[in-house]
Amino acid sequence: MAPKSPDIEIIEEGDNQLGLEAIIQETSASLDEQKQSPPLSIVWKNVFVFAALHIAAVYAISLIPSAHPLTWLWTICMYHVSGLGITAGSHRLWSHRSYKAKLPLRILLAFMQTSAVQNDIIEWARDHRVHHKYTETHADPHNANRGFFFAHIGWLLVKKHPDVCIKGKQLDLSDLYADPVCRLQRRYYKILAILICFVIPTIVPNYLWGERLWTAFFLAGILRYCAILNATWLVNSAAHIWGMHPYDKRINPGENPVVSFGACGEGFHNYHHVFPHDYSTSEYGWKLNVTTLFIDTMAAIGQAYDLKKVSLDAVRRRRERTGDMAKED
Repeated sequence: MAPKSPDIEIIEEGDNQLGLEAIIQETSASLDEQKQSPPLSIVWKNVFVFAALHIAAVYAISLIPSAHPLTWLWTICMYHVSGLGITAGSHRLWSHRSYKAKLPLRILLAFMQTSAVQNDIIEWARDHRVHHKYTETHADPHNANRGFFFAHIGWLLVKKHPDVCIKGKQLDLSDLYADPVCRLQRRYYKILAILICFVIPTIVPNYLWGERLWTAFFLAGILRYCAILNATWLVNSAAHIWGMHPYDKRINPGENPVVSFGACGEGFHNYHHVFPHDYSTSEYGWKLNVTTLFIDTMAAIGQAYDLKKVSLDAVRRRRERTGDMAKED
């Protein structure tokens, strides 16, 4: 268990909207659920792009034996840079406001998030807030009730359900637009994405230890990018289909340690959907949770503060009331 930081705010269930997730699940679970989905409209450009990306990633695997060992380490390093940009940045900081970050850390996280190329921070956070507010309804961008493939990648290959757009426009995103880091990243996102996701990861191995540009591009660029995409998508798909439900057995998201390992700690998904404002997204601290370790480290050097954490007593009471082991009335 991670040591308790003096900047961690212990909160009880129901404080700071921590009861919101339960209310949402009970009041909106049937929202639009009975509506018939409109016919899927395939976005062929996305189909070709993602198909080409995965074919290139498979080819990249063949280059691993001939690559310099430092290139292997660099690829792994860039994987975690991208992953933490999503988990500690666009997810736990900007989507859920589960902690606060000073300007240097916000700039670093924006750089890291850009390297993952999963849309800019504002768009990512908007989609994620819609996902939480309307989980497993047609307003959920990656509604897991439509199957594993749809929740994993299919939602990116078709036009969004109209409800996603309607509900997304109703969200308050003023906090995101008020952050100059988010606004600046959004303004220059395309050029920054190319530079940070592909150019820098390719040039560094070539310049520092003489790796071939071709090999560096396919390993640190393409393979790493494809890997972090699928790790993130597994949170939407696998963690919404398979796993235990120790906190709330009434909802789909489950505790999936395999997803947690690959997604830097984001697989404790039953906990996260019950307590969405907990900065650790888990009650187990650093266990299979690199992101919590990162945030705690940033807190230790004064860059992260006001970390929100659910009290152990509140977690216990929720387990007993709605978890897998809860007694039936």
